[in-house]
Amino acid sequence: MTSVALSPKFQVVIPKDVRKALNLVAGQRLEARVVGDHVELVPELPISAIRGMCRGINTDVPNDIEDAGETKRTKRTAARAA
Repeated sequence: MTSVALSPKFQVVIPKDVRKALNLVAGQRLEARVVGDHVELVPELPISAIRGMCRGINTDVPNDIEDAGETKRTKRTAARAA
């Protein structure tokens, strides 16, 4: 296990062997979590990491009236007639 020191500015240097094991790069964001009596640093994943997460989902669902082939005027006219 590698030990690190907390600097006067409350900074910690992540040892090289840990950076290599986790493929950490300079500027990468880490989430700091308090778990019981210790701190965990968890690498934040880029948004591109979720690409393909919902494979097979139907994306043909209409989002609004225009996508459904209706216009707002048609819908209002139908509501008045009812």
